[in-house]
Amino acid sequence: MFRGFESLTIFSEDPTKLAEFYREKVGLKQTLEAEMGEKNEPMFGFDEMKLYIVHHSEVHGKSKEPERIMFNLEVDKIESEIERLDRAGVKKVGTLHHIEGYGKIQTYEDIDGNYFQIVQVRES
Repeated sequence: MFRGFESLTIFSEDPTKLAEFYREKVGLKQTLEAEMGEKNEPMFGFDEMKLYIVHHSEVHGKSKEPERIMFNLEVDKIESEIERLDRAGVKKVGTLHHIEGYGKIQTYEDIDGNYFQIVQVRES
């Protein structure tokens, strides 16, 4: 029996640079920096998001199918966050969408070519 969602791991050829992107550009709070595996590869955690960034020997270059898996970061005021991410130079993909019964959503691309979204869900 599954108990729930435990975490999301993004594997990268350069996890140090990718973690810096999510920390400095996106604004996530990094809560973990560690080494793992036989080669003591760097690992970074953003625990409030259950997000981990780790080196993987089979991952090279940019994501070839960035739409395949996306994760959503919930925000209070999406327009303010869009302005902040624009100022930080984060690459926007498409335009802001309204999804009836859900809220607003904007897609972005990280430096490895992975897509992530910020969302403002409608209040009940």
